[in-house]
Amino acid sequence: MIVLDWSDQAPRLARRFLAEQFREWEIDDDHVARLVVCELVTNAYLHGEGPIIVRVLRDGNDGPVTVEVWDAGEGRPVVRPENYAASSGRGLLLMSELVQAWGVRPL
Repeated sequence: MIVLDWSDQAPRLARRFLAEQFREWEIDDDHVARLVVCELVTNAYLHGEGPIIVRVLRDGNDGPVTVEVWDAGEGRPVVRPENYAASSGRGLLLMSELVQAWGVRPL
């Protein structure tokens, strides 16, 4: 687990934390996970409040990896419908297509 200051540096630090964890687990391909953690932490920074907490968990030695991101904001992430004219707002849609499952739960 890592606690990040609410700053524009948080996504970079979260990617580095995730990459280090994957190296420790000897997982070579961390590309999708880095994209996912970057998107979630960026959303926490842009739309949340307070410190950002990132946890990267693994179910057993060969199990799937879970990436959790928490902030103190009251809002919840929502995948928006595709809007080709929008200049932002596609990150969660992209992330939802890349992962096995995703969701929101209170801590």
